[in-house]
Amino acid sequence: MDEGALNRSGTPEADASITIADESVRILCVDDEKGVLRSIERVFLDEEYEILKATSGKEGLQILKEVSPIQIVLSDYRMPEMNGVDFLREVCKGWPETVRIVLSGYADTVAVVEAVNEGQIYKFLAKPWNDDELRFAVSNALERYFLYQKNRRLTEELQKRNNELASMNENLEQRVEQRTEDLLLRNRVLSVSQHLLQSLPVGVLGLDMEGLIVYCNDQGEKIFPGKVGEIIGKERTAFFSEPLNAFIDKIREKTCASGRLQLHEVVLRLKGAVVKHEGNQEGIVVVVEEESGNG
Repeated sequence: MDEGALNRSGTPEADASITIADESVRILCVDDEKGVLRSIERVFLDEEYEILKATSGKEGLQILKEVSPIQIVLSDYRMPEMNGVDFLREVCKGWPETVRIVLSGYADTVAVVEAVNEGQIYKFLAKPWNDDELRFAVSNALERYFLYQKNRRLTEELQKRNNELASMNENLEQRVEQRTEDLLLRNRVLSVSQHLLQSLPVGVLGLDMEGLIVYCNDQGEKIFPGKVGEIIGKERTAFFSEPLNAFIDKIREKTCASGRLQLHEVVLRLKGAVVKHEGNQEGIVVVVEEESGNG
């Protein structure tokens, strides 16, 4: 059903932004007088509404259980067995989104108060009704119904998005926490490794494949001349003697090497190898030890 169908009878225009497509409009009319039901049906002959009729509250409840959705319930106030207030109270409990309207020729204050408080009705119309007024009331009730549906869908979608964001945030926090733990562990391992290398009784040199000296432990700085800490970051060809550079070239060529080297009055024993580290990058490690008896 399209929005235009709601207004063909000349009732005021409803809000065009409210979408009611793809949902048939059903109105349940409940009155113990069949003549009244036929009169209501005639009021909406030009509309594309499906008019459902019941002659008692009990029958109306049964229709509500069998047919869905029913957007509007028009009910008489005074009916035998179950009056309009009792009937609309049950409708409110079981189908709270249905818009409820009371039609009654006994519009006393007590009836209105009961219908509003217990049936939570949308409107109380007096019999005999004015046809245009009834169409107008139904048109507004439909606008109210579909606006509520639209708001409910938006709220559900918003809640769904919020839940997704909450889940993403929770996963992100877990990943950050895990990443932090990994980094702390790696830092502890690195710290222990650094301490062990510094404590070795032999000199350890680390170089990249371009010849930059990237590591030298304390014993290495004692073996090679220079100020403490200044060896790191130097080019080996500018810092080491020609024989030592020749030994490192041999390591590069054969991937490993060992030998002896005279450094001033000290004889050094050297072992070296090309190693691979993180990211499959290559480097050179040289272990240097003063030969026993050299002081």
